Amino acid sequence: MSEQTFSDYKLSEEIIRALAGLGFEKPTEVQHKVVPIALEKRDLTVKSRTGSGKTAAFGIPVCEMAEWEENKPQALILTPTRELAVQVNEDITNIGRFKRIKATPLYGKESFSKQTAQLKQKTHVIVGTPGRVMDHIERGTLDLELIRYLVIDEADEMLSMGFIEQVEKIVQKLPKDRVTLLFSATLPKDVEKLCHKIMRNPVNIEIAAAPGETNTLIDHSVIAVKEGDKPQLLLNLLVVEIPDSCIIFGRTQEQVDRVYQQLDRLGFRSGKIHGGMEQEDRFRVMNEFRKGAFRYLVATDVAARGIDIDNVTHVIHYDLPQDAEGYVHRSGRTGRAGKAGKAISFATPSEDKFLANIEGYLGFEIRRRKMPSKEEVSLRQAAFDKKMSIQPTIKKDKNEQLNKSIMKLYFNGGKNKKLRAVDFVGTLARIEGVTAEDIGIITIQDSVTFIEILNGKGPHVLEIMKTTTVKGKQLKVQEARE
Repeated sequence: MSEQTFSDYKLSEEIIRALAGLGFEKPTEVQHKVVPIALEKRDLTVKSRTGSGKTAAFGIPVCEMAEWEENKPQALILTPTRELAVQVNEDITNIGRFKRIKATPLYGKESFSKQTAQLKQKTHVIVGTPGRVMDHIERGTLDLELIRYLVIDEADEMLSMGFIEQVEKIVQKLPKDRVTLLFSATLPKDVEKLCHKIMRNPVNIEIAAAPGETNTLIDHSVIAVKEGDKPQLLLNLLVVEIPDSCIIFGRTQEQVDRVYQQLDRLGFRSGKIHGGMEQEDRFRVMNEFRKGAFRYLVATDVAARGIDIDNVTHVIHYDLPQDAEGYVHRSGRTGRAGKAGKAISFATPSEDKFLANIEGYLGFEIRRRKMPSKEEVSLRQAAFDKKMSIQPTIKKDKNEQLNKSIMKLYFNGGKNKKLRAVDFVGTLARIEGVTAEDIGIITIQDSVTFIEILNGKGPHVLEIMKTTTVKGKQLKVQEARE
């Protein structure tokens, strides 16, 4: 790949500035291949493993082509899980920050009325799960009239979770003259059929490793073990490997609970995530793990579906997944962004058939390794204990640099006082030293308004607005609490 920068793609200054703030210096391979073609408004199918930078690959052109002046949604991004919808929504918001692109997430187990209220605001991009998006379509609360861009993310996961029919129904409701981008780590036949149905002469891009060319940054190995010996094997393996950041996958919620309790009893800083937990708890645990608050995350496959976590050094398949694609998705949590990782599987005699299926799919035999010996454990114990005694380093949020110059302000007036975005913009732009470029996303609700002030101008604007009226009304103003 030639040495290119994002400036070579004829992107707007606002998008370039946001990418710089996010620390995006040079495009990854998938971004290099996808962004120029997407900007030409051509349909695309992209086979690319997670961790390759694909969210920005579609996020950049979506934000670039969205028109701020338009109030109705112009892009629809479908994801298989709530967690991924939240993450993609955050990424779109950050990429489109200086263009004031408003992204709205739609997913289940959240107040329908709250989402409906958000959809009544100016919204440029919808990011949602198929089920909840379909609910809004059927209830008439989601206007698809101006959708010009459709992105289907993690299409193979959509298939495995049974969402493909819903996706097809949603597509039938969209304008025909749209651009469609489909991303998938693998391309099963049913996903290929979907592409033929909903796309027009798509450009096919393959970044992901095909079977037999799996991610060479991941060291795959397997240990034969009896089910009852797994708990001790896990402890010995952690001592020998001394992982910096590790995801331990179990097949069921009950198994995840058991493994987590075992680690917790032994004083290991750890967390767990599975579908039986409350949504807020899942988000909280995932964010803490992403920041590095603890080293060990015990999870069902819900955590494997496209969640972007940097610097995971080890993936342990405590239970082998029953399908090969699941193994690829799980293992893909490590070996990301050019960094090496390890995927270590525990295989019981009853799981031999799963192992054979995985190896057939990968196109190579996974390296067999022995259980750690007492001598190996003893040799590494002191180093492990030292690591355990040190509080993990809290990782910098990748959005921190971008967001540090942004202040969100709260005003105690909204639609109830007949206030519009233009009223706020006109008032703010009259403040000395403030221009329209310093005003970010404006969200006007029934009784409150939130406005992002950019470029470090927030404190100045806050002070001035304490004594300045908006449309003749004196509003209470303060920094918004997240």
